[in-house]
Amino acid sequence: MFKPGLLKGKRILVTGGGTGLGKEIAARYLELGAEIWLAGRRGGVLDQTSKELVAKYGGTVKTHSVDIRDAAAVDAMVQRIWDEAGPLTGLVNNAAGNFISRTEDLSPRAFDAIANIVFHGTFYVTHAVGKRWIEGGHPGTVLSILVTWVHTGSPYVVPSAMSKAGLHVMTKSLAVEWGKYGIRLNGIAPGPFPTEGAQKRLRPGDGFEKSSDLNPMRRVGRMEELQNLATFLMADGCEWLTGETIAIDGAGYLASGAAGYFVALDKLTDADWERMRAMIKATNDKDRAGRTA
Repeated sequence: MFKPGLLKGKRILVTGGGTGLGKEIAARYLELGAEIWLAGRRGGVLDQTSKELVAKYGGTVKTHSVDIRDAAAVDAMVQRIWDEAGPLTGLVNNAAGNFISRTEDLSPRAFDAIANIVFHGTFYVTHAVGKRWIEGGHPGTVLSILVTWVHTGSPYVVPSAMSKAGLHVMTKSLAVEWGKYGIRLNGIAPGPFPTEGAQKRLRPGDGFEKSSDLNPMRRVGRMEELQNLATFLMADGCEWLTGETIAIDGAGYLASGAAGYFVALDKLTDADWERMRAMIKATNDKDRAGRTA
């Protein structure tokens, strides 16, 4: 779909780039000639992803283990990138956290676990990169991976919905404020694109098959479709496109809104919720073990 070398000369930071959607977007960017920096909390996972991508596509992939909830650590990481390789040209805000829960069951700590990554952390990275672009007189592109719930709200994922909605507004606000500097910001709001992390935290013990039944196109997303949209928004040639959040979900949210995606959760019993909490906890514990190994 895109000519070889389309992104040659681009230097792009992808947060949460070791797995899932971030890894897939980074892979396409690398294939098209960009230099890639992957950031995330699990250094071992990042290093493995880097080796895998370079073995497949060649090019340059560097990694930075960082907790984006720590503003000082984020600023230090971005400064290291500038010092080692010069200014970035692009940023993909992909790092996130989410899990399904009845809102009345959430503790403040559980709410903060999502909001501190998605809302605070994404702002910290955007701010650290953006202010350096402005200081150096460099144009740049920020792409944030959002959700269709920014338009509709969503039950059972309220911390994520609130946080992503904040980033949706950040995208619009900074597109106006930073437009004079040649900095543009856009968002992608994917529908169901099955990944291991999404299935274990949003569909524990289930799958994405029911999403196909609810979708007007009767299927879930194909990863290359998301990669292609992310490439278009990062490439040169559409510099006047800024401040937009583009849904890629087969018209799913237009057809059924937020409730359609999680409506079946209304039928769960207390025992069902307890079982899913246990499965989500097991997944989180495994991830934490991976960060400290």
